[in-house]
Amino acid sequence: MRLLLLCFPALFLVALLGTQPPGIRDYANRITPAELKAKVSILASDSFEGRETGTRGQRMAAAFIRSHFEMIGLTGPAEDGFFQPIDLYLSAPGETYVKSGNKTFNHAEEVIYYGEADSGGEVTVPLVFAGLARNEDLSVLDVEGKAVLIRIDDGRLYNLPEAAKARQRGARMILIWNTDTESAYDALVTQANAYVSNERPSLEKPVVHAPNEGSFVVSPQIVESLMGVPASKLRALARQDPAQKALTKVRPTTIAFKSSMEVKTIQTENVLGYLEGTDIKDEVVVVTAHYDHIGISANGRGDRINNGADDDASGTAAVMEIARVFAEAKREGNGPRRSMLFMTFAGEEKGLLGSEYYSANPVFAMEKTVIDLNMDMIGRRDAQHEDSKPYVYIIGTGEPSSGLNQLSESVNRKYCHLEFDYTYNEREHPSRLYYRSDHWNFARHGVPIIFYFDGIHEDYHKPSDEVDKIEFDLLARRAQCVFYTAWEFANRDERIAPEEGN
Repeated sequence: MRLLLLCFPALFLVALLGTQPPGIRDYANRITPAELKAKVSILASDSFEGRETGTRGQRMAAAFIRSHFEMIGLTGPAEDGFFQPIDLYLSAPGETYVKSGNKTFNHAEEVIYYGEADSGGEVTVPLVFAGLARNEDLSVLDVEGKAVLIRIDDGRLYNLPEAAKARQRGARMILIWNTDTESAYDALVTQANAYVSNERPSLEKPVVHAPNEGSFVVSPQIVESLMGVPASKLRALARQDPAQKALTKVRPTTIAFKSSMEVKTIQTENVLGYLEGTDIKDEVVVVTAHYDHIGISANGRGDRINNGADDDASGTAAVMEIARVFAEAKREGNGPRRSMLFMTFAGEEKGLLGSEYYSANPVFAMEKTVIDLNMDMIGRRDAQHEDSKPYVYIIGTGEPSSGLNQLSESVNRKYCHLEFDYTYNEREHPSRLYYRSDHWNFARHGVPIIFYFDGIHEDYHKPSDEVDKIEFDLLARRAQCVFYTAWEFANRDERIAPEEGN
């Protein structure tokens, strides 16, 4: 009996410890390399086709994230539940050409159209040769309501004062002749096509400009067809002393032109998952990453799918896992005091468009947003840290004395034990990384931010950014650190004031 009584306190203590609720470390440890690998492997699979904004692969990724948020018990706070729909706009030349006689010269072939104007159909006008378009040249010519062919001897293409002077005198259309060889002109065509294919969409619907605001660059091969005079003779006349009024010897011809702009609407969506807080639920801690990438490369052999395992399937998987653990904590009676918004953005690779849209149309007011913790590429090492201890770049916390930096450092010392690298923390660092991911659209509205980043590596924006190159143990350590930081911000009594932050 005595032995039983002596043992009772120890047995009671064991029973008591067994019923203790999970602590913050227990929750953080639920973010595992295996769970992260499972999600990165899906997001960065070939079936998602590089997740380019507006494509089937991006929509598949959005559906996957939405399903996860719903399954773990988050709610959808946006206009369409878990989706915040976004319309993006992309403009490109439609049917655009110049006609001379019975010949038609099409855009990106014998002519290149620069501008965003719609001529309202085919326009027929006289064509005047204005030589070098010096003031003296234009003073002896009547260009009002006409098309004007201008010779540019030094190959310039943009910001041409000659064209501006002709427009000031009422020219309806400008034709620019600035090359003398087929190869030089072909290089301009290549440049124009690349510009169109790489043009980024916009949140603003393009405005179709007045018809006389565009211009055509013409190939040297069609100059004689346009003016009825050999190109060599036109060059010689252009260089003569304007006082001789040589340009008046070139008779105007007649051309027709058409310019049109096609505006394409790209429909996409941010994915939002919401977890309501307890006693400070009107304030929100936001955890973000972008889930889009750059799609399939147009050129090249072999693998052309840019899977974006690190950029940014790694950050997206971390958002999903942090959300899962916060949701589990709430179900177990340990929910956060402040509300949590887990958000993955589309359009980051197109110019931070998804986060820009959210910041202009926030579901939760920016003044109620406590902080944005943003992860963009957190699954690899860069060349500077090949042999270092586990690290992560920290961007946006400001001076070491700032309240935000001190709180971030205290969390790291207590829980994470990562090497915090502040190389890019300075806003005006030459890389300008402070402005290059989605946190910027929170920072510019006064919301404190921390951006977690692993550095630029050799596979950045290449098909070789594959799942097998992710260090999932390191990814888990970084995701756990973001979890700890989010937990601190969600549960502390006082929020970081903007002036204490970045």
